[in-house]
Amino acid sequence: MSDFILTARGLAKTYQSGDRKIGVLRNVELEVSAGESVSIRGESGSGKSTLLNLLAGLDTPDAGTLSWAGTPVAMGEATRRRADFLGMVFQSFYLIPEIDAFQNVLMAARIRRAPGPAEKARARDLLARVGLAERASHLPSQLSGGERQRVAVARALMNSPRLLLADEPTGNLDEQTGDSVIELLLDLCRESGTSLVLVTHNLAHAAKTRRSLFLHEGVLRPVATGPRPVG
Repeated sequence: MSDFILTARGLAKTYQSGDRKIGVLRNVELEVSAGESVSIRGESGSGKSTLLNLLAGLDTPDAGTLSWAGTPVAMGEATRRRADFLGMVFQSFYLIPEIDAFQNVLMAARIRRAPGPAEKARARDLLARVGLAERASHLPSQLSGGERQRVAVARALMNSPRLLLADEPTGNLDEQTGDSVIELLLDLCRESGTSLVLVTHNLAHAAKTRRSLFLHEGVLRPVATGPRPVG
């Protein structure tokens, strides 16, 4: 079995624009170890979200291969495996507006099966861990932006994923709230041994991860740095 939680080899992606093809990703190589945190930065439009969609099995590359924990990912089975293997946090929260924070967290478990007492206890525990035990019965519209993103983090961790993918999770938050969400995300991933791939524009947030990469002209390259944080 592979020592890597995530392995991408030669990923490429192009899009059709009128009568021409636009290359977004070229020969992307990425390996992420168990419990490792990795950040990916890049200019707007550089393909960061496209890459994350490929890594999540939400889109199909034009070339290259993807493996989760050493097992190749085929699009036909990605949906089934995704719920057990990875969690995702998005910039726009994507909470269901008609149900409360507790039910939003529990929704991740419903993808796999009808939640029982153990799943409900875990959802409450996660809400407490992100500081929202007293807000469990509140609808998303009754929560601040930072609180909504904390609910989204709890939801992403609901199924105890081995990998968490975060796409600009602080993009809709003010600086102070964004900093606290990143610290929470990193702390929870360290505690649970969950690998993290963080897409961000924020240099300070990227510096908190163990390894930093930069996406430029479709190619993913390492960023030269000094000593990195553990995790």
